[in-house]
Amino acid sequence: MRSICLTLPTNRPCAATIAAVGEEAAYAAAHFDNDVHLLILDSCAPPVFAEHAEAVRRLPASPRLTVHHLDEAQQRDFLRRVTDRTGSAKPELLRDLLLPEGLSYGACTNRAFLIATALGCESVHRRDSDSRYQRVDGRPVFPVHHELMSLGKRAADAAPGVGEAALAAELMDRRVAMVGSSFIGELSVDIGEILAIDPKVYHDVVSLWAPAGWSAKQKRELVDESFRGAGTQPFERDHSVLTVVDPMRVDMCNISFHGVYERVPLPPARDTIGSDYFLFHLLHAAELPGVLHNRNIVNYYTAERRTGPGFMAYQRRFAKFLLSMRYFHFVYDRLAGAGDSLLDDQGQPRASAVAAYAREATGLDRRENVQRLDALDTAYRRLGGRYTAFADQLAAHRERLLDEARSDVEDFALLTEAWAELMAAARNTPLGPPSGRVSGR
Repeated sequence: MRSICLTLPTNRPCAATIAAVGEEAAYAAAHFDNDVHLLILDSCAPPVFAEHAEAVRRLPASPRLTVHHLDEAQQRDFLRRVTDRTGSAKPELLRDLLLPEGLSYGACTNRAFLIATALGCESVHRRDSDSRYQRVDGRPVFPVHHELMSLGKRAADAAPGVGEAALAAELMDRRVAMVGSSFIGELSVDIGEILAIDPKVYHDVVSLWAPAGWSAKQKRELVDESFRGAGTQPFERDHSVLTVVDPMRVDMCNISFHGVYERVPLPPARDTIGSDYFLFHLLHAAELPGVLHNRNIVNYYTAERRTGPGFMAYQRRFAKFLLSMRYFHFVYDRLAGAGDSLLDDQGQPRASAVAAYAREATGLDRRENVQRLDALDTAYRRLGGRYTAFADQLAAHRERLLDEARSDVEDFALLTEAWAELMAAARNTPLGPPSGRVSGR
């Protein structure tokens, strides 16, 4: 019997989401032939952690469901034992990349990948704390249904269980590496206020994540499509497509992976929106099969990111995302040009190739990013108010931001080079210490 890991990273109060994801985990255990590990990686302060622990205690019992609710001290303890097993000359550096000070979307998911491996899981299924499930006739619509129908199967074997097969015949022997969907509701990046204030400024800002050489038409199309997920159309009936999934059609709040995360991690960039989306592009370039379904999750925003320090911190993450694209567009182009040479003899992406492209990217001239910062400064000052205050903050930290964008890619290369050893160590590292801090239900 296989084991799967359904994971929920969080740094905010989300007791209701824990209850909902717990219900999805119970559904997976009841309807499919697998054991389910629900992994909650909790970075909240002790009072909120206690609220979450109470939500965990209230989850319904199931003999095939185990709940792991880990605070940062427990996560750090596990990572210490894993990194000490690697033989790395700098285990402290690896730990900093896996559990850094500050927010990192990629690092929290990398921890889930390592812990899932330690638990013997065959796949990782990720949800977000600021999302909820759609409901039809009073019942939640769980993405895990489609995920467990196809994930890890040969594409040819998965084809009868999907609504449509749109995969080239020569790819049918490859395994389904990803099953996912997107979201409905608010934009995935909290910049809707910019659109409301000035659509022209919104276009100028969002188009900054396009490759510099794109035409005005290509940039307009990207702006029209960006951050909107599946729009606003609610779920009515199931539809799924076996295909090489377009990275623009899936979101990390509604995703599952098989195999690929054991070979290549996510970029561990701090305070950078979108740093956890790399595997979408890698799988697309490698032409590994996926299933795109329509059980979209509902996205919503928490209030903290729209007021005071939360606003400034969020806009900084968005700015760093735009700067990161100078490097990642280069890496994506290299991946796309690699063809089958990107895959090893087991049909999985070669970490060495990914790391080499990332290291090559660090040598890029940063003038393009200087221009991005100039354009951002102009755009935010046109918006006025608190956006002008943020432009002042950007101006004060220009050199630091430019340096961080480059060093984040260096960190990614380093972590990718160490990933195989980290995974091997995780397979031989028990999650909890001998006294046990894992709650089973």
